[in-house]
Amino acid sequence: MKTKPKLYRQGDVIIQRIISIPATAKPVNKQGHNRIILALGEATGHHHSLDIDSADWWKSADGQEQFISVPETASVTHQEHSSIALPLGKYRVVIQREYHPKEIRRVQD
Repeated sequence: MKTKPKLYRQGDVIIQRIISIPATAKPVNKQGHNRIILALGEATGHHHSLDIDSADWWKSADGQEQFISVPETASVTHQEHSSIALPLGKYRVVIQREYHPKEIRRVQD
């Protein structure tokens, strides 16, 4: 019997617990910042961020997927949403998309 993957959602960002980071993912240099910006707002400047310095961050070769490794409980924050706690683990970050007659585009939060 398969178990459902653990999912966390904050606005247009879905964070899915995974077993391992794909070998094809490329590490992202956080450049000394103590948080990871998972998604930027389109109009307001708000953002979804993972507030932890010790997390590791990767992106897929095409930049469409993000992966994070969280060594301890961390908060995902956004200026217009309640914070959510991510426990220790590895995660895939997905920005939701929507169908529009002219294109498939990111959901705007």
